[in-house]
Amino acid sequence: MEYIAGTVGALLLAVVLSSVLRTLVVPRGLYSSLVFRLWWLLRRLLRLSALRGGYEAIDRAQTWLAPLMLMGMLASWLVGAFFGFGLLLLAVSSLPWDVAFREAGSSLFTLGFASGARLKLSLLDFVAAATGPVLIALQIAYLPTLYAAYNRREVEVTLLQARAGEPSWGPEILARQWLVDTETALPELYRAWERLASDMGESHSTYPVLLTFRSPRPHRSWLVALVAVMDAAALQLALDPKTAPPEARLVLRAGFSALRDIARAVRIPFDADPSPEAPVRLTYAEFDAAVEMLDAAGFRAERTPREAWPHFRGWRVNYEAVAYELCRRCDAVPALWTGPRDFPTASLPPRRPVDRRPG
Repeated sequence: MEYIAGTVGALLLAVVLSSVLRTLVVPRGLYSSLVFRLWWLLRRLLRLSALRGGYEAIDRAQTWLAPLMLMGMLASWLVGAFFGFGLLLLAVSSLPWDVAFREAGSSLFTLGFASGARLKLSLLDFVAAATGPVLIALQIAYLPTLYAAYNRREVEVTLLQARAGEPSWGPEILARQWLVDTETALPELYRAWERLASDMGESHSTYPVLLTFRSPRPHRSWLVALVAVMDAAALQLALDPKTAPPEARLVLRAGFSALRDIARAVRIPFDADPSPEAPVRLTYAEFDAAVEMLDAAGFRAERTPREAWPHFRGWRVNYEAVAYELCRRCDAVPALWTGPRDFPTASLPPRRPVDRRPG
């Protein structure tokens, strides 16, 4: 019995240590099964509280996912360490169950009320006493890093609102620039999002819990915004390749590389080298309607929709599958061209402001 308790206790401590190192310490996207099972459980519990509502109810419920994840991770690690040390103390001593776990809790939280003169248990008590404060200190140091990355992300998402509407949509980005004669600002937009995509690829794959942090407004989403910028770049390259800025290619490359880095961290399978002729879930009819809208906004394309479609599809095949799966898992706002969700909803088009010019 003592052997079994010691083995289980050692395994529990190994799982906790591995999860802490993978989540908080190692500077690369390592998968922690404990953290992702917690994410899976909390996301579904929150969705159960919004079964009768649409996207607005889902968004209100999922707002609590990030703080619950942070608290849940710390609680899971502390509880795992408590049971691990309790079982080890039980295995190496003649203490009864209640006394062993009482001493484990006393040492883990450095309370000291259950300490005794048992020298052979002192090493375990000292290790347990160091574990609790270290876990809490790592979690506290973890928060500024998360919120710094969150702030960088949301500043650019908020700036995009004037260019792409809410929720963001790639064709709307191009249409608005031609409607107000600001198409020369597109290279700067692509440069900003190339840098942001690289930042998000690094931060969100290293700290996947950032995927649970939602934007301050329900119809904004960093993921939807990134897909919109990439779609705008792909559309411009497909429809008007001679005048499209070189920054369009760069933001596409940075964007789908970032999405793939995140996909690797959360174990989403994808084709690393898809054929340009591979099918996409976006239909030609949807593409044709978007081109017609762009034409009405003043965008003059070099290619016809039929000629541009294979080129646009060749770009989109690099990121569509991963983007759709991430949007589904993150319960992102159901914007146009971002795929289905796990809850019944219709795609939401961006809201364009009314033209208030004189006359």
